Amino acid sequence: MIEPSVNDARLQGERLHVLERMIVAPAVGVFCPAGLGEGAYVEAGASIGSIDGPGSSVIVQSPFTGELVRILAHPGERLREGQPVAWLRVA
Repeated sequence: MIEPSVNDARLQGERLHVLERMIVAPAVGVFCPAGLGEGAYVEAGASIGSIDGPGSSVIVQSPFTGELVRILAHPGERLREGQPVAWLRVA
């Protein structure tokens, strides 16, 4: 049996160039949006909203820079950690 080399393309996986990214909830709680509208330009680190949980409030920050396609969570919606909150299109 021949051992594949490290440079073998089969081992490197697919090279997907996806322009869309999801921002997910960092904690459990009730979502309060920051008031951004669809098409807004969002910088990495910008606040998308907050999640108010039992005894705490966590800011939902975008880890990406791009155009806000849609806020997926509704105001007052109870979210769980890792649930999609917003959809961005990066350049």
